[in-house]
Amino acid sequence: MIDWIIRVLINAAGVYVATMLPFTNITFNVGNDWWKLLAVALILALVNSFIKPIVKLLSFPVSLLTLGLVGFVINGAMLLLVALASDQFKLGFKIGAFPPTLNADAVVGAIAAAFVISVVSTLLGLVNRGRKIVS
Repeated sequence: MIDWIIRVLINAAGVYVATMLPFTNITFNVGNDWWKLLAVALILALVNSFIKPIVKLLSFPVSLLTLGLVGFVINGAMLLLVALASDQFKLGFKIGAFPPTLNADAVVGAIAAAFVISVVSTLLGLVNRGRKIVS
């Protein structure tokens, strides 16, 4: 349970870093409402835990053909799904104009943001593993 909470906090840090970078096209006004950031990180953790493995399994043949590069597109699509779910909860997390308008800016921004979140999560995961905060 503690491990899962740490992963949600690491996801929250990744989402926060991605919102600060201009090339990700993410608009997310957290302000003093840090619970919104934690809610988006929780939605991201749930999507990555339950939906992403199924999508990766179904896209395995395409992943073989593209030598794994379709993984970036899958991560971007999962982030767009998080934006759609957070719009339903009125959290204010948008990528480009999505939701409601899905355009090229939203897709490229989602792929870039997913890459940033992955890098931040990996680095913080390595720090966590090195310090053994959670075993």
